[in-house]
Amino acid sequence: MAKIKVAGASLNQIPIHWSNNLNNIQNAIESAQSQGVKILCLPELCLTGYGCEDLFLSDWLPEKAVSQLSKIVPLTRDIAVTIGLPIRIDRKTYNCVAVLKDRKILGITAKQFLANDGVHYEPRWFTAWENGKIIQYPLNNQKVSFGDMIYSLYGVHTGFEICEDAWRVERPACRLVEKDIQLILNPSASHFAFGKSATRENLVVKSSEKFQCYYLYVNLLGNEAGRMIYDGEIVIAGHGRLLQYNQKLSFLDVNIVSVEIDPVNVNPTHKISSIPKEDKNEIFTQAEALALYDYLRKSHSKGFVLSLSGGADSSTCAILVSEMVLRGVEEIGLAPFLGKLNMSGLIDKCQQIEEKDCNKIIVNNILHCAYQGTENSSKETLFSAEELAKEIGAEFDSWTIDTEVKSYSNKIEEILGRSLEWQKDDLAMQNIQARARSPIIWMLANIKNALLLVTSNRSEGDVGYATMDGDTSGSIAPIAAIDKYFILNWLLWAEKELGYKSLSLVNRLNPTAELRPLEQSQTDEDDLMPYPVIVEIEKLAIREKLSPLELFNVLKHKQLENSKLLKSHIKKFFTLWCRNQWKRERTAPAFHLDDFNVDPRTWCRFPILSSGYIDELAELDKAEK
Repeated sequence: MAKIKVAGASLNQIPIHWSNNLNNIQNAIESAQSQGVKILCLPELCLTGYGCEDLFLSDWLPEKAVSQLSKIVPLTRDIAVTIGLPIRIDRKTYNCVAVLKDRKILGITAKQFLANDGVHYEPRWFTAWENGKIIQYPLNNQKVSFGDMIYSLYGVHTGFEICEDAWRVERPACRLVEKDIQLILNPSASHFAFGKSATRENLVVKSSEKFQCYYLYVNLLGNEAGRMIYDGEIVIAGHGRLLQYNQKLSFLDVNIVSVEIDPVNVNPTHKISSIPKEDKNEIFTQAEALALYDYLRKSHSKGFVLSLSGGADSSTCAILVSEMVLRGVEEIGLAPFLGKLNMSGLIDKCQQIEEKDCNKIIVNNILHCAYQGTENSSKETLFSAEELAKEIGAEFDSWTIDTEVKSYSNKIEEILGRSLEWQKDDLAMQNIQARARSPIIWMLANIKNALLLVTSNRSEGDVGYATMDGDTSGSIAPIAAIDKYFILNWLLWAEKELGYKSLSLVNRLNPTAELRPLEQSQTDEDDLMPYPVIVEIEKLAIREKLSPLELFNVLKHKQLENSKLLKSHIKKFFTLWCRNQWKRERTAPAFHLDDFNVDPRTWCRFPILSSGYIDELAELDKAEK
């Protein structure tokens, strides 16, 4: 058999945006055809978008997807293309791949294993297909073979594993190998998480070796539906050898990678030993930059508004918007970047100045920052905020909210018949400051038709160290799924590696809410516990689901702190965790970045009302007394 070129194309799709999705599919097919590709694999559910959620339970969505499929069939001259779409039969929806070749539909393969862990709830929408079952499905006035299918594509014996299929022990490949499959295609919608790329590479390369075949994996790309980020990774391997991979998290709508294979050659030539190990700081920055860009353009918003306090969290959000501009313009060019944001009016102005100044002009039109001070705010945080905004080019204003805070306080004092006191009313007096900032910053965002960025992080979300309708108030929470300890270290990295000199001011500050009088020297870690300790407790309590005592028995050997202090911090974490579930239920949409998060909508479900671990914390008290 002659060599044949195969390719994967990652696509940046939008749920039920038919013209966008079809346009990307068409561009991928045309690009593949121009490169001489004969077999092109596109991602899972690329026709509708993966994130349609309960719309998959409707009759009309799968019906329309099938009708849209007919528009793609004529495009497949001299090429085989796989298209992911839902198909509904007898009031059951199946996650499918249609195989088109030479302007015909050869058949439809259905997913056999459904993801039902972490962020995935596929069994809510889809029914798993039975292994080995094939039926005849009526499609466009013809009968099409449907189910557990294999195909001959230009002489290449080809089978499928659709995303989750590949991660099960009794996976489809175990049966495909018995049928002398030469090529396995894996169209996926696999969310981004730190370190996941290495896991995928191992799966693809080891699968190609174990099942004596070539293996092509292709993932969706971008922030498709609001929370999930898809990295658009493509990995191609053959008989235990890595043959090709792509650059992840691209700003391109279509990212295609191809390789020439000889299906009968069990020792393919290769020059790639492995995919370079990702740097966590860099991959976080790229993922956030792409997610913010997609969220901005897909929500049809005009920019971002940010309450910039001069501290770590808000400074992180500001830098990420700056990186969104820098990276997007660098990869896809000025005109396409601005065109997608409906900001083409800036092109002429930007073309007349230096690139660094052009990026600042774009940031100035996209990001409006405001420092909202009180009598408890320091000169240091104001200066930090001003300098950061100036360095990245953001529009910046500052004002005080003491009048608003005093107005609220006076009214409540009249009701109570007494004056408010820090010793007695500490929490309420802190919260009213944070909450008084919300109405005016929301007003600015509304007037500008912009997204209000929430600056809360995951560590503080764990323990409710945030004011509901205050610093939790906003449209999108870019860093709510990342821990504070990582953020603090990332800021040091960004100062050094990304060259943001103003971050030296941020990095010198001790994280503080600045809600108590300055003479009290309030710090976040004094209010809570050391952030590295929160990270360790959270990992075991939330991700691993250990009890307080089990957690203590693991952590005491790490010698993070003495046993008495560790116990008190574990008790505090569990108590605050239970008490503040209602806050997490109301958190703004957050990007999924790690292998777990605390968002009840996408990973961690917990009762709003519970005992608060009364018995379990009592067991902890008795340990090692």
